Amino acid sequence: MFQRSRAKGSVTLVMKRYDGRNRPEPREGKKPLPEPEHHFCLIRATLRKKTISTVIAPKDVNKFQMAYSSLLKGNLDGLKKTKKVKSKSKATQ
Repeated sequence: MFQRSRAKGSVTLVMKRYDGRNRPEPREGKKPLPEPEHHFCLIRATLRKKTISTVIAPKDVNKFQMAYSSLLKGNLDGLKKTKKVKSKSKATQ
């Protein structure tokens, strides 16, 4: 996905807390769903219309962070530097 975005486009990465629910929350008056013991991490990557996602368990977060950081280090070389606009100094006026 990063290789395809080099020519044109950008990859959007989203990390969210995920409690494992696949269904909406129950209505008022109904008994609430029990709170999960562990919260997972939901990762989504989007390039144009192509989306991939995965869920990371709490025990695998460290391993994922190491792989994620090496992926970003290898693919963030396409960033453009911003040009600073120099203002006229008072000494030249």
